[in-house]
Amino acid sequence: MSSTESPSVPAASVLPRVAPVRVGEGERMRSVRLPGVTLSLRSRRPARAGLPPALYVHGLGGSSQNWSQLMVRLDGVVDSEAVDLPGFGDSPPPDDGDYSVTGHARAVIRYLDAAGRGPVHLFGNSLGGAVATRVSAVRPDLVRTLTLVSPALPELRVQRTAVPTALLGVPGVAALFTRLTKEWTAEQRVSGVMALCYGDPARVSPEAFRYAVEELERRQQLPYFWDAMARSARGVVNAYTLGGQHGLWRQAERVLAPTLLIYGGRDQLVGYRMAQKAARSFRDSRLLSLPDAGHVAMMEYPDVVAGAFRELLTQAGSAASADAVVPVGSVDSGEAAGGDVTATSTGS
Repeated sequence: MSSTESPSVPAASVLPRVAPVRVGEGERMRSVRLPGVTLSLRSRRPARAGLPPALYVHGLGGSSQNWSQLMVRLDGVVDSEAVDLPGFGDSPPPDDGDYSVTGHARAVIRYLDAAGRGPVHLFGNSLGGAVATRVSAVRPDLVRTLTLVSPALPELRVQRTAVPTALLGVPGVAALFTRLTKEWTAEQRVSGVMALCYGDPARVSPEAFRYAVEELERRQQLPYFWDAMARSARGVVNAYTLGGQHGLWRQAERVLAPTLLIYGGRDQLVGYRMAQKAARSFRDSRLLSLPDAGHVAMMEYPDVVAGAFRELLTQAGSAASADAVVPVGSVDSGEAAGGDVTATSTGS
């Protein structure tokens, strides 16, 4: 079944009522209706007028809430908004059922065009990293800088630990997995996801774990939950197979915006070995390596990621020399929990 076939879930207007999404202190949620899609956006009130806009795009199975910690730390630096991609968080499925990387990128572009917020500082994690790369390549006018945390870019040799996630895209596998795990509690499911996504799951606070369980319980009541997961996973796999000008690595080479790349040494979903390839592919890139981080560094080490982004702004503004070593002076080395922080800059 193609990811562009008609959706197999009820229209948003007849979806069952579920508990509202959690909104953190200082946050607000709003919904925007666009052609073919309705998007929910999480934002923080700007610390002052005139701050440059930023947009954050989450990964597979995630939501705008994945960026809450980083958004707090960038108060006073940018005017932050995080989007729930179609079918995730509080956004209903897209009208056409298109969960491909291109479909998600189209939704982001439609929002930025409609809102008139571009160019933005664009952030993406995992699937959101692939989406942000495509947006940056095809609409450079919308992107001021690009920050990618473990972006889901094609790998020739996928890690074995990432195979089960990729298999969700195979027709029937999501339904089979649901049947096989029907006795699992939300706590067990969340523990499994955190073991896969975090370099050290012990860093998750009891409060954050409880919020994650509540969010999973909410999402499991939505009839399109597994459909959105399976089709988006299929969209990532399909994007890996595209060649030519539509290939993600070819599009990475076309990105003009100054780019910050963040990779975790304990990432079980995106190979740490891809960091150097990414640094070579994006023409104006800085690489931040976090040996102890997993797949969601912005949630594990938000202070480090925020510090690296501030330095990106400084470097982009001062046009740092190509191939210079970038000091990480504003980063608290203690945040790395025993791991080294490596940052290098490359340019064309």
